[in-house]
Amino acid sequence: MSNKEYFFAVDLGATSGRTIIGTLEGSKFNLEELTRFNNNLIETGGHFYWDIYALYNEIINGLKIVHQRNIPIKSIGIDTWGCDFVYIGKDGAILRNPLAYRDPHTFGVMEKYFDQEISKEQVYDKTGIQFMNFNSLFQLYAMRQAGNTALENAEKILFIPDALSYMLTENAVCEYTVASTSQILNPNTKDLDEDLIKSLGLKREQFGPMINPGEQIGVLTEEIQKMTGLGAIPVIAVAGHDTASAVAAVPAKDEKFAYLSSGTWSLMGIESKEPIINENSFDKNFTNEGGIEGTTRFLKNICGMWIYERCRKEWPEVSGMGHQQILSEAMQAEPFKSLINPDDEIFANPNSMVEAIQTYCKEHNEPVPVGYAAITRCIFESLALRYRQIFSWLKEFADFDINTLHIIGGGSLNQYLNQFTANSLGVKVLAGPQEGTAIGNIMLQAKAAGDVKDIWEMRRFIAFSLELKEFMPQDQEVWDQAYHKYLEITK
Repeated sequence: MSNKEYFFAVDLGATSGRTIIGTLEGSKFNLEELTRFNNNLIETGGHFYWDIYALYNEIINGLKIVHQRNIPIKSIGIDTWGCDFVYIGKDGAILRNPLAYRDPHTFGVMEKYFDQEISKEQVYDKTGIQFMNFNSLFQLYAMRQAGNTALENAEKILFIPDALSYMLTENAVCEYTVASTSQILNPNTKDLDEDLIKSLGLKREQFGPMINPGEQIGVLTEEIQKMTGLGAIPVIAVAGHDTASAVAAVPAKDEKFAYLSSGTWSLMGIESKEPIINENSFDKNFTNEGGIEGTTRFLKNICGMWIYERCRKEWPEVSGMGHQQILSEAMQAEPFKSLINPDDEIFANPNSMVEAIQTYCKEHNEPVPVGYAAITRCIFESLALRYRQIFSWLKEFADFDINTLHIIGGGSLNQYLNQFTANSLGVKVLAGPQEGTAIGNIMLQAKAAGDVKDIWEMRRFIAFSLELKEFMPQDQEVWDQAYHKYLEITK
């Protein structure tokens, strides 16, 4: 690649979003953030919604800047969180803002679905997806049970990245990686499962044709070309699920690695050539999500920095303090004094996360942590120990020796947690890139443009362009003792 090439990435998370220009020249790439904006939950009528029009408008704003600066972008790619979706009516218009996955309308719905429709074992056998109450299968079932009028009148059901691409191109598709988070897709057939669709009272054609990462969805509509001043720029289906884009950017040298996408959620897993669906994966509630080039992301969702982020908002005394100062003071607190299971349901969405931690400790006969330093240390040590538990299970499933853990995403900057993780797991940890999702998004656009040929060339390109931070295990005996304590508390 000799000439400089530009790609436009839209990276949307559950709290904020960004538009980014990725520049590739020779064997190097560069990222430039054009815009950053909030992604606000809207609470009304007893429900929580996403503002899909606000997100669309932010994309348009970013594209207008591209025109103003005369940046010759080759394509556009959009990645977002998974599970949520938008209804499209017969006239092509959006029917109501989409419900958010944290809306409580799905609480208790899984059990009703298993009792009245298809058993839990059969659902897992079909999908290999970790059971979480907000999976699309249960969201759709809850809406059907509630008589949701948007669902009743939906001509198309589009996952969030597909809905935004539809707003840009007027083409409705079902991108594979984001569809795989729904618990409706069958990873063996590589399509949505007819039995599960039928159990929801829906039809396959309502979801649009399946499309894989790297394929073109369409080009900007004439309306958007006039609004932005741009031409018929192609919109590419990147890995629409943000974690799939992030895993595509793991700068691994070979297949013998595990990854940890560290952010609001922590997602730990391996890449597998085939889905892993058996009694053991069912018992341990692992998930098989779509990856790049036909691979499966075999992983488990872990409640990551969500707990810390929520606590930080409750501590008025840390107002104005940076993360590094908070973490530095946490390191002065007594180690392993209080431990929690970060994935306990009490931490899902409590009114007060601080109180939830303290309640958990009381109920498990643990010393109750008080103050931001003690609570922060409790959170990060507990996360590292939970990572060890999941990592030990991954080693049972992998058909190769896992010799490295790659940490990607915003959490890769947390050096204390990275070292804790290396200590806890007893393996080398490589941290970076922080911008894994955006890099994966851009590199998949580059692949679509013919600039790189496959995932391993992508990864070599990324590894050559980045300097990773290495963490080696320390204090193994101390962490072994802490892990035994953790298992006793959380069993």
